[in-house]
Parts: sequence; C-alpha cells; structure tokens
Amino acid sequence: MSRLFIPENYKSPMDVYRTQKAISFIKQTFQVRLAAALNLKRVSAPLFVTEASGLNDNLNGTERPVSFDVPAVGESVQVVHSLAKWKRLALHEYHFYVGNGLYTDMNAIRRDEELDNIHSIYVDQWDWEKVITRKERNLDYLKEVAQNIVNVICDTNEALKLDFPELSVNLNREMFAITTSELEDMYPTLTPKERENAITKKHGTVLLMQIGGKLKNGKPHDGRAPDYDDWALNGDILFYNEVLGRAFEISSMGIRVDEESLDRQLTERGCDDRRSLPFHKKLLAGELPLSIGGGIGQSRLCMLMMGSAHIGEVQSSVWDKETIDGCKAAGIRLL
Repeated sequence: MSRLFIPENYKSPMDVYRTQKAISFIKQTFQVRLAAALNLKRVSAPLFVTEASGLNDNLNGTERPVSFDVPAVGESVQVVHSLAKWKRLALHEYHFYVGNGLYTDMNAIRRDEELDNIHSIYVDQWDWEKVITRKERNLDYLKEVAQNIVNVICDTNEALKLDFPELSVNLNREMFAITTSELEDMYPTLTPKERENAITKKHGTVLLMQIGGKLKNGKPHDGRAPDYDDWALNGDILFYNEVLGRAFEISSMGIRVDEESLDRQLTERGCDDRRSLPFHKKLLAGELPLSIGGGIGQSRLCMLMMGSAHIGEVQSSVWDKETIDGCKAAGIRLL
C-alpha cells in the first residue's frame, strides 16, 4: 500500500541532468568537508559480512537481513544494514589513534523497509567513526561533534546554491539540543514522531539525544540496537523539511558503548546470547577503542538541499505501482 505524500503545488526542482549534477556536487563537496572537520580518513568497507561474525547492525531487532550462502567460503553472509560495528573493529585493526577516524560509503538493502517519501529499500550513507578518550564520553562532546556536522551541512548547502541558483533551501546552523525525556515532558500527549515534528518546526535544526532507553511511559522514543550506541550518549540530527512539513532525520550518531554500557544494554534488551560473538567478546574484554560515530544519509542530504519531495528523485530504487503512478501524475520525477 502506497504511503505517498504529494505536497501542494509541488514540481521537481530540476530536470534529470541538472539533478544528477547537483547530486554529484553535494556528495563530493560534503565528504571532503566532513573529513576535514572531523579529521577522518577514507577507507573501503564491505557490502556484506559473515553471519557468524556478529558485525551486522541489527537496527531495531526486527528487520530481516538479505542473506545468501557462499559455497567457496562455506559460510552464509548478510548484506550489511549499516557498518556501526564493523567501523569500530576497523579502527582497532587499522591502528587509528585518538582524535583520528575513518569514513566510508555504505550501501545497504533493507528489505523490510516501509516505502514512503523518505524511505527506500536501498540505503546509501556516509558511515564514519572516530577514536575518543574516556573523558570525551559525555553529552557536551556529543553536541560539539553534532554541531560540527551541522556546520558542514550548512556550508555545503550554501556552496550548492552558488552553483545551482535555482535551488533556494535555507538551513539553520543554530542546533537546538534536547533529550527524549525532556521532549516527552514538553509534549506528553503527542507520539514520538509528532514530538519530533513539533520541536524541529520550532527550532529548525535539532539534536535529539538519548534514544533507545525507556521513557516515563515505559517505552523507548525509538528503537536502537543494544550493541553500538550508548543509549545515554547518542542522538539524531533533525532538520525541518519545509517541502514535506515535517522533521527530517539526516544523521543517527552517538558515542559507542563501553564495557559497562554494553553489558547493561544487552541484558535490558534480552540479547545476552550475543556475548559469545567475536565482536562482542572483544568489546566486553576492553580490546576495542572507545569511539564516536554515525551515519549520514546521502540521498536524504540531497533531498533536503535540493528541496525534493521524494527520495526516488535523488536515487534509483524500486517502488510499488501506486507510488510510480502517483508520482507521475503529480509531476514527481523518479530516477
């Protein structure tokens, strides 16, 4: 069933050729500036990992990975959902040191994704990870890094508008930070997504922190796997999307679990069976570096800066017939 939303009087901002040029400009400009701002080095990353490694991101715990057997290897592999755990292992294996980190292109297939204007089964993002000290495991440092990312996004957007004057999206670089519990207190009668819409419409750019643990109502604001972010030290970067009239998540990020928070979160989520997996054993033994990291949506960023109404305008994927027909009738040009 289609969940397509058609903004009133919307028209794709550019033709296909200009769209492709703008996508290339955004991706090339943003990743260079991100690497400079966070002191990151580019690395190659896997499209799939072995099932037995425990390296795949379990997301909310309900999504089914795309998996297949590799006869030549004698094991089954899974297409990555994200590289949250792989990146931290790579920091260790590649001998990154405090203050330095890595970034990479991450491409994934999320077969169970519900398709709408901002969700596709194809996911493309910049995954990044950086070594930190134990003293930097705090919310102030999280906010500092998030603000650096917001600055890079805003700088890239200003550069884009100089080369593509037909684009006119304005972004607010003054990031407002708030925890999910504070947001619940502010809007107790709203759903989590309605709270996000309300606070982001008010402030333009928001870092929503502490996602994964239970709130006063006994439920988490949103799902988070227990074995990469520390739920007390993570956050989503949200911009208000004027075209869609809603909060728009650009990045999920966070300070990663240490031995204590991993132990606690595995138990709370009922995932103690993961303790025997190679990645988790290393982490619980204190053998992996402390880190901060996240993912930044490439298609999402292009959508936001170009004022696109549908993610299919900036990436090539597959859609149901109702979405295809609805977009065609509304003048939304899918790639």
